Amino acid sequence: MARYEGATMIPADTVREDFFPHLTRPKFLRKIADGDIKLPVVQMEESQKSAKGFDIRDLAAYYDERRDQARRDFEKLHH
Repeated sequence: MARYEGATMIPADTVREDFFPHLTRPKFLRKIADGDIKLPVVQMEESQKSAKGFDIRDLAAYYDERRDQARRDFEKLHH
């Protein structure tokens, strides 16, 4: 998460481009809304047009969870 240089809120488009480049913006936001991607979205206002982003701590926790799952899957395959 050092790539974000101390920022606490990372814009949704940046996260999508960095971690989910295979998804369009609408599909990315839909997967989040449906719970397929478990990241809480921070909106600066109640408006639909409000900037959307993610708290760096939530993004790091999501990454850690995905990494832990990958390790468990690896262990199952190789032991």
